[in-house]
Amino acid sequence: MGNRMTFVTEEEGINVLLKSEHVDFESAVQSPVYHTAWIPKNVFSALHERLYALMKGKMGTFNTHHFTGPLTEELHDQLEGLGTHGTMDLTDFVRYLLYPATLSTLFKKGLFLTDKRTIKEFYQHFKTYDEGFEYGSQLPEWLLRNWSKSKRWLLALFEKNIGNIKAHRSAGHSGTLLQAILEVVETETLQYSPNYGLVLLWAALANAPPIAFWTLGYILSHPDIHRTILESISSVFGTAGKDKIKVSEDDLKKLLIIKWCILESIRLRAPGVITRKVVKPVKILNHTVPSGDLLMLSPFWLHRNPKYFPEPESFKPERWKEANLDKYIFLDYFMAFGGGKFQCPGRWFALLEVQLCIILVLYKYECSLLDPLPKQSSRHLVGVPQPAGKCWIEYKERA
Repeated sequence: MGNRMTFVTEEEGINVLLKSEHVDFESAVQSPVYHTAWIPKNVFSALHERLYALMKGKMGTFNTHHFTGPLTEELHDQLEGLGTHGTMDLTDFVRYLLYPATLSTLFKKGLFLTDKRTIKEFYQHFKTYDEGFEYGSQLPEWLLRNWSKSKRWLLALFEKNIGNIKAHRSAGHSGTLLQAILEVVETETLQYSPNYGLVLLWAALANAPPIAFWTLGYILSHPDIHRTILESISSVFGTAGKDKIKVSEDDLKKLLIIKWCILESIRLRAPGVITRKVVKPVKILNHTVPSGDLLMLSPFWLHRNPKYFPEPESFKPERWKEANLDKYIFLDYFMAFGGGKFQCPGRWFALLEVQLCIILVLYKYECSLLDPLPKQSSRHLVGVPQPAGKCWIEYKERA
């Protein structure tokens, strides 16, 4: 499509991508943001830094504890709907749990998912939008008719509900992340509130469910790790699986092995690429990258470099003992959430909701996979890679 891309793989190139003043994040993402949500470049440029600071603050390490209770309650409600036993495609299983919990916590309780027909429509359109997002961010819309139809449907849904979302805040209810974002957007423009709602929707729903899929899949595929996690959960909450447990920050600290499993799953199934646009030529070793090029880094390949991650193809949660997670520091060269100034502002919220999901599922149910864990899809420049094939889970309420 006329774009030149230069991939970096070693320290010298990574340092240029993350630290050089001659490469720019906003310039790299302006066009994809316009294609996927119709937010013009001038509006994006005017609002980006303010919105990033807002999201980083609201979902940062000092505030994630505010989400623990609401997420736990929402996940309990969804788990009740699964009944005492059953089988389900693992992708559908984690979406069923995380979509409503995330929407209620970050957007507004009951938003969109009001009846079976609306829920089915929403899931179908979001699935189409999400699965076509990578193509939609780059290609002319007329080539992607189904994707375009779903994008328009989701935008219309936000257009219809924006007034209701804002009225909920003005009626004295505590504000959600979406409501805070809308307040900032409307200081600049009244026209693009639904568009920013769509961007937040994709960011909130596109990555956590596949992370939960891979984490559950890896845990259930490794009996020793599965057994250790069950013993850890029992030591914190007891063995009965029917109670609606509350999860505290102290409980999460006692269950670090689950966070290790999540991070190791993300390392092995790392999302997308990190992209910057070269605005002035930069030199990497003996190679000059001209202005206009996209400078790119693939976390997927970086995380498979044995220099940084010994036995890179192995699922080894224990490697995360070396990370200083108490101070929110990952392992060196772990780039799944980006790097430099604009790391993913929702990374701590995403880790929290997946942690809670795994804890509550494994506390309540005896789980097993009915299929081998599939390979990942080969196409994953944007978002966490989806599985290339079906994988079913069987669950049964603990006695």
